[in-house]
Amino acid sequence: MGRMAGFSFQVRAENHVDSARLAHLTTPHGPVDCPAFMPVGTRGSVRGLTVAHLEQTGTQMLLANTFHLQLRPGADVVEALGGLHQFMGWNMPILTDSGGFQIFSFADSAHIDNEGVSFKSHVDGAMLRLDPAKAVRIQNQLGADIIMALDQCPPLPAPPEVIRQAVDRTLRWAEQCREAHTAGDRQWLFGIVQGGTDLDLRRACARRIVDLGFDGCAIGGLSVGETHQQMLAVLDAVAGGLPADKPRYLMGVGMPRDLLAAVQRGVDLFDCVLPTRNGRNAYAFTATGSVRLRNEKYRLSDQPLEAGCDCYACRTASLGYLRHLFLAGEMLGPILVSLHNLRFFQRFMARIRQLIPTADWGQILTEFPIAGQTGEDASAEEKP
Repeated sequence: MGRMAGFSFQVRAENHVDSARLAHLTTPHGPVDCPAFMPVGTRGSVRGLTVAHLEQTGTQMLLANTFHLQLRPGADVVEALGGLHQFMGWNMPILTDSGGFQIFSFADSAHIDNEGVSFKSHVDGAMLRLDPAKAVRIQNQLGADIIMALDQCPPLPAPPEVIRQAVDRTLRWAEQCREAHTAGDRQWLFGIVQGGTDLDLRRACARRIVDLGFDGCAIGGLSVGETHQQMLAVLDAVAGGLPADKPRYLMGVGMPRDLLAAVQRGVDLFDCVLPTRNGRNAYAFTATGSVRLRNEKYRLSDQPLEAGCDCYACRTASLGYLRHLFLAGEMLGPILVSLHNLRFFQRFMARIRQLIPTADWGQILTEFPIAGQTGEDASAEEKP
């Protein structure tokens, strides 16, 4: 795909039922049709899949992680080898997370203060210091199209004072990231709204992030322990107050019903590890529900994983064969199911985009019943 000049974001269609919107994001590495789902390539690779595989799924934009790429191979190495796009061989848009989520996921080995966070490397035990200016500088070196401000993502539930302190730090760091970012002609910088499930705190944080004038706004700190209804309450409180002429990004949320609910509330971008992480563990997403491929019932099945799916796995492999690959420990099993899961998510998002102008959500639930299932229902079809 040829390179395109500059950035733009245009809302192309809305409806009169809810806040869902059809939008077009343009980056220096190409366009993204929104709402869009980004697979997670934490270390510069979506595990087990080539860029050709990713293109086949309909993926237009990937996510990579600042913290992990700074550990290995180092931002200097990526920069010397032409930046993340050339390094990966992926010439379409990339977004990099700032490393803020690792404050949450590596909480036991991280020391947080008002100036930043110190991590103990899980690779060699060395200490890594990440502050707002450094997080931006590393992302400038990596060269992603969209980069994120450093934030603090608190666990949920958490005491009110912990949530408030995380918001205070997130806002302090957001200002410092804005000051440090000098590559606005080639990278957009997004701010992140935190606040746990405290709706007043969320609104206050959102107002300040908007005032800082970021190129887009993200909603972080969800899918970390709250209920589905709590997540919806946060989206109801925050999403509509974010700028209508800029992208809105919900970080780390990925069950189909969550994606649909967030689209209905005006969110444009999503990422989640679920399609590939679950795929590596013999868990497949289909329109009617989940499939657990180690189940005995599939031993003699010559049927595809999902009837009507056009992915390579569904066109070439039977359920019986996929089950065999996982039980035999063959690496092809995780590759094929990860490929299918990403294609499923891209099919789902494409159908949502088609239905946004009419808000015919009954049709999406008819075609993708999984989008109306709870997390428990979505994963309970198959019992080991």
